[in-house]
Amino acid sequence: MADARAGPPLTVGVTGASGFLGGALSAVLVSGGAFVHRFVRGRAAAPGEIAWDPARGVLDPAALEGLDAVVHFSGASLASGRWTEARKRELRESRVGSTRTLARAIAACRVPPRVLVSGSAVGWYGDRGDEPLDESSAPGHGFLAEMARDWETAAAPAAAAGVRVAHPRTGLVLARGEGVLAALERPFSFGLGGPLASGRAWWSWVALGDFVRAIRFAMRDERVRGPFNLVAPAPVRQGEFARALGRALHRPAIAPAPAFALRALLGREMVDDMLLASQRAQPAVLLGAGFQFEEPALEPCLIRLYARTPAAR
Repeated sequence: MADARAGPPLTVGVTGASGFLGGALSAVLVSGGAFVHRFVRGRAAAPGEIAWDPARGVLDPAALEGLDAVVHFSGASLASGRWTEARKRELRESRVGSTRTLARAIAACRVPPRVLVSGSAVGWYGDRGDEPLDESSAPGHGFLAEMARDWETAAAPAAAAGVRVAHPRTGLVLARGEGVLAALERPFSFGLGGPLASGRAWWSWVALGDFVRAIRFAMRDERVRGPFNLVAPAPVRQGEFARALGRALHRPAIAPAPAFALRALLGREMVDDMLLASQRAQPAVLLGAGFQFEEPALEPCLIRLYARTPAAR
C-alpha cells in the first residue's frame, strides 16, 4: 500500500505496537517500506526496540533521536472489567501518564521527531444526543470526556518544543474479531443480537483500513495538527448498526438489551459513558485536508468483513 502522500520512507516509533491498532499500523508501515521502532516495557532486547517505563515516567530522550514520527497508542483496555475507582485510575494513568512521559522526552531531544500522533477518542465530546460534532465542538462531560481532555493536554510539552502534534479522536474501529465487533459477534451468532437500550445513540465508526491510512496521512500532511476526528463520514444510530451487522452475519437483530440490564451487568458509569453515549462525529479536518475514505458507508464495510470465502461455502 502506498503512503497517503508520496515521500521517502519514514522511521517511526510506535507505542502499543503489540495491540490491535498499533499492530495493524506497524504491519502496514513495514510493508510500505517504513522503519518501525517498537516501544517496549523493560529492557530493549532486539534491534528496533525502544525501552521505556511509562508508569515510572522513564524514557531516555536519546532513544528517540533519528525518528521522523512517533505514534502513541498505548493505553489499558476500556472494556476489560468494571470501572471501579482503582480501574479508572489505571485507565487514566495508562493514557495521560504515558503521554506526559513521551511528550517530555520528545521535548528534551536534541533533534526531536517532526510529528507526534498521540491517541484520543470521540469520547472527548461526551454524550451529545443528535448534535453534529466536528473538531470545533465544545468538550463534553463524564469520565471519558475528562480523561480524553487530559490525554490530549498531556502532549503539550512536545507541541511547545515545536513538534507538530495531532490527536486522532477515534471512533469504533471495525475489524473482524477485534474491538467492538469481537464483543458483538458471539451474541449475534446465537441470534441474540439487537439494539442497546433505545438504539438511538449515534455510533461513530471507521474501518480498520481507513484508520491506518488516516494515521499515515496525518504523519505526512502538515495540515493535520491538533485534534482530528478519525471516523467515517457517515455515523449511524446504534440500532441501525445492529441491523446492518445482523444482515452481514445473516442473523436476526431484534433482541434488545435493556439499559437497566446492561448497567446491572457492567456498571452504570461504564454503560452510560461508553455503550449508550451518543457521538455524531464528522471528520471535518481530514476531509478538509483532502483525505478520501475507501469505506465511507457502514453496511458495505460489514458485508466485506463477513463475506464467506469459497472454502467456507
